[in-house]
Amino acid sequence: MELDLDRLSNLIKKRTAEIESSVAGTGYLPRTVIGVGTFLLDNEGDIDLLTAKQQVTFERFLKPLLEKPDRS
Repeated sequence: MELDLDRLSNLIKKRTAEIESSVAGTGYLPRTVIGVGTFLLDNEGDIDLLTAKQQVTFERFLKPLLEKPDRS
């Protein structure tokens, strides 16, 4: 999967309420999800660099939010 880094940046900087909503009640912290997103931004979206736990976080929270259509 090729990540849209602009979309990822927008998600972790301006759509944190969506992240908070998606992790509510799961035991995950929003800052954990934001941290995985930041790591991906710092590493040009290279998902292969994620640990197994980070990959689970990406697949469970970030990927669905990135695939969601923009609200225009």
